Amino acid sequence: MNRTELKSLLTALCTAPGVSGDESGIAELACERLKQYCPDAHLKNGCVIGTLGSSLPDAPHIMLDAHLDQVGLIVTGITDDGFVTVGNIGGLDRRWFPAQKVILHGKKAIPGIISTLPPHLTNGEENVMKIDQVRIDTGYPADELREILSLGDSVTFTGVTAELPGGRFTSPSLDDRAGIAVILSALDEIYQKELNCKVIVLFSTQEETGEAGAKISCFAVNPDIALAVDVSFAGDGTQGTGIPGNGAMIGISPSLSREISNALIHTAEDEKLPYQLEVMSGRTGTNADQFSVCREGVKACTVSFPLFYMHTPVEVVSLDDILNTGKLISAYLRGAESC
Repeated sequence: MNRTELKSLLTALCTAPGVSGDESGIAELACERLKQYCPDAHLKNGCVIGTLGSSLPDAPHIMLDAHLDQVGLIVTGITDDGFVTVGNIGGLDRRWFPAQKVILHGKKAIPGIISTLPPHLTNGEENVMKIDQVRIDTGYPADELREILSLGDSVTFTGVTAELPGGRFTSPSLDDRAGIAVILSALDEIYQKELNCKVIVLFSTQEETGEAGAKISCFAVNPDIALAVDVSFAGDGTQGTGIPGNGAMIGISPSLSREISNALIHTAEDEKLPYQLEVMSGRTGTNADQFSVCREGVKACTVSFPLFYMHTPVEVVSLDDILNTGKLISAYLRGAESC
């Protein structure tokens, strides 16, 4: 996959709606993209699952996972004066809420704006609104709005989806649509090549609200090894952050398989691919936490990449990191022989 193809893929993935618990829009798109490599790709319990690789009974089963869902809001009410009240879905920072543009996903896509007071009336003082104070203005009167919007409908934040200078890319929902792009990039490298393992691809639901999709799908698939492909915090390489452009962040944690971590490190070194370590002292905060304790235990590891401004409409990643993380995963799969 070249950079032009990657940018087109990211644009399609990041602009599809899919708040936790309401992922059908992104799931259908991701399933169609996955069918290019896994003709058996299908939806099960909202998740996307597909397979490729060896059909030998003793071949190791390796699962690649990225989550479909994005953080967002859920409609909790429509006031008599036409404003929409909402609840929070996932870890959102309300400091940046005022004056944000949103899309309400009712019977049709409804543009809206989160209401805010002008600074003239607030003396310029910061006032972080509580979630029950958030009001969305769509311009519709209440009676018309209630015809096209229902309680429980999801709300996504809008933002620019574009390439930035320096080989970076910005968009809402790069967490974790960029992880889906990593896996599709890896499959593009190994497609129609002989493998010594069976590859199961999982695009899972509800990661941002408790990792439910990962839990039920891993139980159903029952892999030997599972790689959770997700974003991590970008920075200068200190305090657990990763440096954009320095390659995949290979997870090391007491909750992960050191055997798989080491195998990924050796693969990166053998292939001369850039990589960095993500050292965690406990749980990872990713779907890998579910994989490692599934059934009798799965050898799990995280393969992440740095992302700036997590859980905002202006997330930023390095295109090179996505491509190099895909190359690392494809090289690991090509070298897999046993578990």
